[in-house]
Amino acid sequence: MSAATTSNSPSKWLVLPHYAFAAVTFVVLCLLLVFSTDSFGGHYFHPKLLTMTHVAALGWATMIIFGSVYQLLPVVLEVRLYSDKLGMVAFAMLSTGTILLSIAFWNFWVGTIMHLAACLLFVSFLLFAYNVVQTARQVKKWGVEADFMVTSVVWLVATGLVGVLMVFNFQYPFLPQDHVHYLKLHAHLGMAGWFLLLIVGVGSKLIPMFLLAHPEDTRSLNWSYYLINGGLVLFAADHLFVHKGYYALYAAMVVSGIGCFLYFLYQAKCLAKRPDLDLGMKQTFVALALLVLPIVLVFVVTLQLGLPQHLLSSLYLVYGLSIFFGFVSALILGQTFKTLPFIVWMHSYEDYVGRFKTPMPKDLYSVTLLRWQNIAYIVGLVGLLGGVLLAEQTVILLGAILLSIAAVLYAGNVFKVLLHKVKDLKPFGYENAGTGARQRSV
Repeated sequence: MSAATTSNSPSKWLVLPHYAFAAVTFVVLCLLLVFSTDSFGGHYFHPKLLTMTHVAALGWATMIIFGSVYQLLPVVLEVRLYSDKLGMVAFAMLSTGTILLSIAFWNFWVGTIMHLAACLLFVSFLLFAYNVVQTARQVKKWGVEADFMVTSVVWLVATGLVGVLMVFNFQYPFLPQDHVHYLKLHAHLGMAGWFLLLIVGVGSKLIPMFLLAHPEDTRSLNWSYYLINGGLVLFAADHLFVHKGYYALYAAMVVSGIGCFLYFLYQAKCLAKRPDLDLGMKQTFVALALLVLPIVLVFVVTLQLGLPQHLLSSLYLVYGLSIFFGFVSALILGQTFKTLPFIVWMHSYEDYVGRFKTPMPKDLYSVTLLRWQNIAYIVGLVGLLGGVLLAEQTVILLGAILLSIAAVLYAGNVFKVLLHKVKDLKPFGYENAGTGARQRSV
């Protein structure tokens, strides 16, 4: 834990804007849901759905992951971040590109704005990847967590490259197959290659740390790494070149890799020295439980099982929503208040520890807001997924409203932490000294 100090951490002005932007984006995303219930009745290749998917993937999930990685990479790898300046440039490009791409998709402007947005996003991915790789090169003791994190940024760049090609193909068709074909590739490289690998890499380090568990056997993580990457490589090769269609096999490999990761966490839970879980960790385990739905659905949409087309379209939507609004969002909602308060506390109070009475990181946010946020989120998610599956716009709207309430509560709590001010601190012994003085006066 020596790496988790300000001497080894990036500037807070690099990290904290990512959390602020992501919190605002999450509110915007949920409000877009409220005003887009009509878009869930058709094909998933719909301008409004494309907009919300990219707002969720870029402005919400990727944005907060960038900020978290800048802070946590020194903890996981025990080195300094290679460059704060590169991170700030990447933030500017990611935020600008996300806004422009969202506007372009919403109005389906396939010209200059969309092209500019895609290029800004791709360059931000390259800068982030370069920063991570150069940071990882400083590592003296390489672990499997570093494998996950470095490989994930390779898949991020691959995802961005496919996205850029698709954007230019809208106006200047040059790709040999239709957009839906490449959209599936783009989506799965991003979900399994970027999000999943990074979550496994960081989670395999942080979750045991929060549980006060230190499992030494990492063989299940090694299996997880090779199974997930093997399935992705075979899927991409098949999708682009071979066209054999063994997608269920590749999905089974990725799912087996997830299973190995969950087994590692089970081992950590058995070794945990902290039996009581706070709300953040409970939400984290809820996120892991929510993985069951997309795991089941990936086989259903891959095998199709002779289902009617309208039902398959709904299942595709539920599959995507269960990943972004389910697993990924639940994990972010849980881990934000395990990481952000500590980051703010560390930059605010590290120099006072041992000399003054300081608040704890958990004192920087509202537990009440967090509890109601989690309740509104779970009920809203069930309503959204159920409404899409049943094609009931009223249920979708109810779910979207509850998710919006959860997003507002989340954003309020995030800004409560971000705007925290250091108050007058009393040195240790101050009260005892005052008591002694009063006794002497008596």
